[in-house]
Amino acid sequence: MTDSSPAPAPRRVRVRAPELIGKGGWLNTGGHQYTLADLRGRIIILDFWTFCCVNCLHVLDELRELEEKHRDTVVVVGVHSPKFVHEAEHQAVVDAVERYGVEHPVLDDPELATWKQYAVRAWPTLVVIDPEGYVVAQHAGEGHVHAIERLVAELEAEHAAKGTLRRGDGPYVAPEPEPTALRFPGKALVLPGGNILVSDTTRHQLVELAEDGETVVRRIGSGVRGFADGGAQTAAFNEPQGLALLDDSAVVVADTVNHALRRLDLGSGAVTTLAGTGRQWWQGSPTSGPAREVDLSSPWDVALFGGRVWIAMAGVHQLWAYDPADGTVGVVAGTTNEGLVDGPGAEAWFAQPSGLAAAPDGERLWLADSETSALRWVDRAGVVHTAVGTGLFDFGHRDGAAGQALLQHPLGVTVLPDGSVAVSDTYNHALRRYDPATGEVSTLATDLREPSDAVLVGEDIVVVESARHRLTRLRLPEEAVTVDAVAHRTRRAATEVAPGALRLDVIFQAPAGQKLDTRYGPSTRLLVSATPPELLLKGEGAGTDLTRALELDPAVPEGVLHVSAMAASCDDGPANEYPACHVHQQDWGVPVRLTEGAADRLPLVLAGLDPQA
Repeated sequence: MTDSSPAPAPRRVRVRAPELIGKGGWLNTGGHQYTLADLRGRIIILDFWTFCCVNCLHVLDELRELEEKHRDTVVVVGVHSPKFVHEAEHQAVVDAVERYGVEHPVLDDPELATWKQYAVRAWPTLVVIDPEGYVVAQHAGEGHVHAIERLVAELEAEHAAKGTLRRGDGPYVAPEPEPTALRFPGKALVLPGGNILVSDTTRHQLVELAEDGETVVRRIGSGVRGFADGGAQTAAFNEPQGLALLDDSAVVVADTVNHALRRLDLGSGAVTTLAGTGRQWWQGSPTSGPAREVDLSSPWDVALFGGRVWIAMAGVHQLWAYDPADGTVGVVAGTTNEGLVDGPGAEAWFAQPSGLAAAPDGERLWLADSETSALRWVDRAGVVHTAVGTGLFDFGHRDGAAGQALLQHPLGVTVLPDGSVAVSDTYNHALRRYDPATGEVSTLATDLREPSDAVLVGEDIVVVESARHRLTRLRLPEEAVTVDAVAHRTRRAATEVAPGALRLDVIFQAPAGQKLDTRYGPSTRLLVSATPPELLLKGEGAGTDLTRALELDPAVPEGVLHVSAMAASCDDGPANEYPACHVHQQDWGVPVRLTEGAADRLPLVLAGLDPQA
C-alpha cells in the first residue's frame, strides 16, 4: 500500500456508477430532479458531505476554484449524508446549502441510500465519474482537489477525442436571495457602550446592532467573500465567526474560512490581520511562531483567558492561543486526533471545538466541543476536563445528572452570573444549562432555531438564533423547561467483520505525475485506536505503514475503530528541483460488529480505488 512505484491508471477500472437516490430530493436545480443519465457527457464529482463536519466545509472551499475553471465540463453534486438526527431534516439541509454558499446541485439523502450504494465510509468523500458513467476515482478527506483537477484535465482530453464529452451550462440554479438584516449569524459580543456586535457569517460581514438587538448601526466589511485589510467598507472577511474584546477599543475576530484572526478597531472600523497567512494548516506545518507567519485552520471562536486569546481551532481539533504581547501564536491543547480524551493539554483530544467562554474568576475556560456533543473545560494548568458528553457517536436531548445527560452538536457557551454555564445546544434547537455546583443539566429554553451563541444583557440572555437570522431576547427562567428525553447514536450501519485477525488496508495511490515524498523519511502515517479500547487486542497505536494487522477481541461484540491516515505526495521528475507537494489526510470512525464468517479485511480508501474490490 505504500509502494512508491507508479500506480495503474485508476480510470481503467470499469465500475458503473450507481444511481443517485435521495428521499429529500434535489436542491439548487430550480426544482428539477436529476438522474445520472441526465448528466451523461459531463465529468461528475460527487461530494459526500454533512453540514456539521468542518472537513466537509474545507472541501467545499477547495472545490470552488475547480468548479469555476471547469464549469462547462464538470458538474459537482453534493450528496448530503447526515450524521446527526437534525441533519436529516430537509429544511436544515436547505439552510446549510445557503449558509455555506454551496453553488452546485445538492442531493438530500437523509436515509444514506446513495452513501451505501457507493460504499462510502467517511465524511467527506469525493467520487469522480467519467462522461460515460463509470467511477474512476475515490478520495476520502481533504487535500485531494489538486489530484482531481489533474484527472479532470485528462478526462477532458480523452473524452473530447472520443466524442463522449458534452460541454455547456451546468444544472445549478441559484436560489432567490432573502432580504433579512442578518443571514445565518454566528456569534455575538456586547461592546463596552452596550451595542451588540454580530458576525453576519453568510454575508461575510460584521454588523453592529443597537442595544435592542435589531437596529443596524453599521456594517463592517464589503460583504463579498475575500481576505483584505482596510476600512469598514473595503475590508473583506470569509465566513467570520467568533468575537472577543481585546480591550475597550478593539475586537479580535475569528475569520474562519480565511484561516485568520482579524482585529477590528471599534473607533474607526478599520480591519487588520493579527494571525494567519490565509492558508490552511496541514500536518507538518509549524505549530507556533510569529502570528502572521503561521497557518491556522478554521478558527471558530475566540476568548481572552490568562492574558492570551484562546482559539477554538475547529479545523484541526485543537485549542491554540494568540499572545498579544509578543505577537505569537501556537498550539496549547489537542493532538489533531478527533475524539474525546481528557488530561494534560498535549494529550487531550477534541472534535471540532466551536465555542469558548472564560469564567469571570479566570479559573476555567469553557468550551463547546461540537462533534462529541460535549461541554468541556480547561483549568489554569492547561488540563482538559469533560462535564457533559461521552464521545463522537452518542447525542440527544436528556437532562439530569451530567454523567448521563446528552447534547446534540453544541456551538456556543455562555457563563451565567451564578457560575453555571448556558450551552447553545444547536441541533436540539435549545438553550441548556450545566451547574458545576450540582453536576446537573437542565433546559432553559426550546423552540430556538440552530442557536449558535448567546450573550448576557442585563437580566436577559440574547441568543443568536442562526437559522432564523435574528437575535432573540429571553428572560432567564427560574425553573427549567421540561422536555421529553431522547437519545441517539450515529446513524451509520455497522460493518460486519470477523473476530480475531483483521487486516486493515488504507488504499493510497499517488496522483498521476506524483510519487510519495520520502525525502525526509516515511511519507505516510497511520494511527489506530478503538472504542471501547478492549475491542483491540493488537494493532493499536501509530506507525508509518498503511497496512496494519489488527486483532479484535471476540468477547467484545461491537465497537468503533478509529483510523487516522496521512500521505504526502510530490510532483515527480528529476528536472523538478522544487516539486510541489501535497498532504492527503482523513480520520475514519468505523462502527464494526463482530460476526463469525464475515470479512477479515477492512479496506479504507484514502485516494484511488481498491484493487481488491
